[in-house]
Amino acid sequence: MNKKYKGILYIVVSAFCFALMNLFVRMAGDLPSIQKSFFRNFVAAIFACVILLKENIPFRCKRENLIYLVLRAVFGILCNFYAIDHLVLADASMLNKMSPFFAVVFSFLILKEKVTVPQALFVAGAFLGSLFVIKPTFANMNLFPSVLGGIGAGAAYTMVRKLGERGEKGPFIVFFFSAFSCLATLPWLIFDYHPMSAAQLITLLLAGLAAAGGQFSITAAYFYAPAREISVYDYSQILFSAALGFLFFGQIPDVLSWVGYGIICGMAVLMFFYNKKELRTPG
Repeated sequence: MNKKYKGILYIVVSAFCFALMNLFVRMAGDLPSIQKSFFRNFVAAIFACVILLKENIPFRCKRENLIYLVLRAVFGILCNFYAIDHLVLADASMLNKMSPFFAVVFSFLILKEKVTVPQALFVAGAFLGSLFVIKPTFANMNLFPSVLGGIGAGAAYTMVRKLGERGEKGPFIVFFFSAFSCLATLPWLIFDYHPMSAAQLITLLLAGLAAAGGQFSITAAYFYAPAREISVYDYSQILFSAALGFLFFGQIPDVLSWVGYGIICGMAVLMFFYNKKELRTPG
């Protein structure tokens, strides 16, 4: 399979896994976002640790890669759990999925990857579609954490691409991020721990399992292909989240949200055919 198509496959799988994660985070109920984040990353760290041991991958990185691992972790911690708890599931996912727009921007600025005019227009179109979902006003400033999450995710995925180019193993990147996130959120968990029922604990563990699948898949995706070619397919999470939100919570996005979804999917289709044509063009 062509590397680009492998990247597309992995990014769609990751989108489904993250949609499941969002579902389980929402189902966990009234718990602090920091507490949910800790358990999500704790399971992912255990999962990554097992893979590292199984494949005999050392628990260390190249010294020159440490700064990129830390940046990936810091940007990735800017998560969207607040939005998941307070918005329609599909809309919360949409806000976080502004990350492909920022991934292309950061890839151009940091990795010096070439971005053609059509590719930039397709991603800008997807961003425009997201505005129909966000419906930004001065009254809904509580959306800021998720917008910030999108910026953080875009920068984080650029770091993943950089680490892949520098020979760092995917499982170690996931382990470092998950362990770093656990350590960063542990003080808040200790001082503001909320007792959980068995059902809530199981739900958060399932969220962690889904997150692990998403982390490994999206890390593999950006190993195989640059952001400008595959990042727009990350928007498929909106469709998965809309379906799960309707099935489990009876959530139905409004008309403007559906318009936004249509624009985003249209941009994804245009990007697909454009990249396919580019592969066939000599030189």
